[in-house]
Amino acid sequence: MVVCVCNAIRETEVRAAARQGARSACQAYRALGREPKCGQCTRFARDIIEAERSAA
Repeated sequence: MVVCVCNAIRETEVRAAARQGARSACQAYRALGREPKCGQCTRFARDIIEAERSAA
């Protein structure tokens, strides 16, 4: 599933960034070499990161 349309970031990429230590959407985006643009996706990305960290 696409999390960020502006940057074409997929859920699997956000999950991988969380497993590598990203604690926020901004950190995950930086790890992917991108940054939030419109910001509508950051809450969804944050939820994915929280879920991934809880599962660890």
